[in-house]
Amino acid sequence: MATHLDLEEQEQLDQFKHFWSRWGNLITGLITVVLVIYASWNGWNYWQQRQAAQAAVLYDTFEKAVRGKDDALMTRSLADLQDQFARTTVTQQASLLAARIYVDQTKLTEAEKALRWVIDLNKDPGFVALARLRLSALEIERKDLNKANEWVQGQKPPAGFQALFDDRLGDIAVLQKKNEDAKRHFLAAWKGMEEQNEYRRLIEVKLAALGVNPNEADKP
Repeated sequence: MATHLDLEEQEQLDQFKHFWSRWGNLITGLITVVLVIYASWNGWNYWQQRQAAQAAVLYDTFEKAVRGKDDALMTRSLADLQDQFARTTVTQQASLLAARIYVDQTKLTEAEKALRWVIDLNKDPGFVALARLRLSALEIERKDLNKANEWVQGQKPPAGFQALFDDRLGDIAVLQKKNEDAKRHFLAAWKGMEEQNEYRRLIEVKLAALGVNPNEADKP
């Protein structure tokens, strides 16, 4: 004779069978999706770590070329980094460093190419802002003030870069003999920097050359 417990267990089993017959396929599908996502995530992390490790090895070659002033190896290493490991941080750093070296060597076309690469990749806002500032400086070197202005005018750089953009706009305005614009940009740059920032002192010198004391500028 079936006990009360036997009947209760049978009822629970019947309910579970009914539940599974109705929802079993959906649950199985959801579990499969979760497992696939988990496996994909692990695979993506592994791929990223592997990419970063391989890029670091190639970046080491790039750095050795820079230290050894081996321009041919530096250029090849940079090209390999950009081709194989474009989205890694070290590749963007290498591009910015190479651009600076090219400028020092007055290889402005090569410098522009490296900087444009960082901007076109558009991965890290800070690196993009640096590339824009350096391209602006490059165009000043070429004495093309309109292009220099285009790289920084109307941009919304990330936090910490706005004052540098204002400062560059002030430099360009001075070269264009637009002193009122220069004062406005330099004042914005001065106000946008923390008091302990040493670069702020340089902006004060620029303002003084234009007859402006920033500490008195806002007083009636």
